[in-house]
Amino acid sequence: MFAINHAATGLIIKKIYPGVSLGPILVSVQLIEIIWVILNLVGVEKTKTENSVTSVSDVHLEYMPFSHSVVSTLVLAAVTWGLAWYFMDAKMGAALALGICSHLVLDLVSHSRDIVVAPFLKSGKFGLGLYEKPAVAFVFETAYGVLCWWIYGGSIVLLGIIVFFNLANVSFFLKAVPGPERFLAGKPKWITSIVALQIIVTAVLVYLFS
Repeated sequence: MFAINHAATGLIIKKIYPGVSLGPILVSVQLIEIIWVILNLVGVEKTKTENSVTSVSDVHLEYMPFSHSVVSTLVLAAVTWGLAWYFMDAKMGAALALGICSHLVLDLVSHSRDIVVAPFLKSGKFGLGLYEKPAVAFVFETAYGVLCWWIYGGSIVLLGIIVFFNLANVSFFLKAVPGPERFLAGKPKWITSIVALQIIVTAVLVYLFS
């Protein structure tokens, strides 16, 4: 799932835990993606593309067992919960753990089968493969982001931000719409950098206009 809709998930968590600051929540919903960015940039995890990239279905998250596996996510969530509970309070810990787990759940829905159970464990890969039908994925992601906004009860400006960033990604979903993805073939670190930029920009805007 694209960055804006992970950030939108933070709005629901904020609704559940109104006493917890939105800032740490927005970090938590993107934490495993931040780890993915770092591990890709240093070459530990790998992303590959088709020879021609026309949509998100042409980008393959080939190897990411440390950032996106089920076990690593649960361990990260548990450690974060424990530290937040010890140094702050139980609600903060619960909110951050929920944010971390939400990212993997949403990726299991959208990704192709590229999520493993645990690092170093030889097992099947999981993912419902929504990105294999990019047009359907676009509708789903946009509707999900709007639903998060509605549950939260956000402003019209916040709705505009969510809709704008979903529309800004439309060329990654609809092959008929030309966009920057055509320049990404064979350049996985460019993809990683774009993801990192979207994480930062969308988190800041959602925080400021929430």
